[in-house]
Amino acid sequence: MKPLYLASGSPRRYELLQLLQYPFSVIRPHVPEIPQDDEAAHAYVSRLACSKASAGLPLRESTAGIVIGADTIVVVDGDILEKPRDKAHFLQMFSRLSGRAHQVMTAVCVDDGNRQLHDLVTTEIRFRQISSDEAEHYWATGEPTDKAGGYGIQGYAGKFVEFIRGSYFAVVGLPLYETDQLIKRLAEDSR
Repeated sequence: MKPLYLASGSPRRYELLQLLQYPFSVIRPHVPEIPQDDEAAHAYVSRLACSKASAGLPLRESTAGIVIGADTIVVVDGDILEKPRDKAHFLQMFSRLSGRAHQVMTAVCVDDGNRQLHDLVTTEIRFRQISSDEAEHYWATGEPTDKAGGYGIQGYAGKFVEFIRGSYFAVVGLPLYETDQLIKRLAEDSR
């Protein structure tokens, strides 16, 4: 198989990609995460994943390598909730998530410089009612600061989840089944 490169500094994506048992290297391209005017959430997250993969191409040690890009966003009422800017922004986001369902969209893209393939996974999550004290306590853990929607399902926020419909791994940051299938398709197509 061609060398694999993960275009991400996320420790969660690193840990998840290890579960696929492919050797890979990490590269860290910089891609601004700014929605375009009137860009739908699914289009935005897919564009970011593919932009990260494309931006990683010149950073590969091997020009034959496959670059994996991914991005995750939280969507409620059609609004994109990205990483919280500060505590006030986090508390505002968490009050919107409390006691209701929302969607987590994770896009993954593979690019070898000749061909680009991508997939989008949408998972529905419902949070129980979360008191303002609980939200404040959760913020104090430091966990929400670098996560879309201000929470990590694999961490302390797991206790807020009433149900999940879809891919748990996609919510953490990398849908394993879809990523594996994309890697295999691109590797087979390029033989």
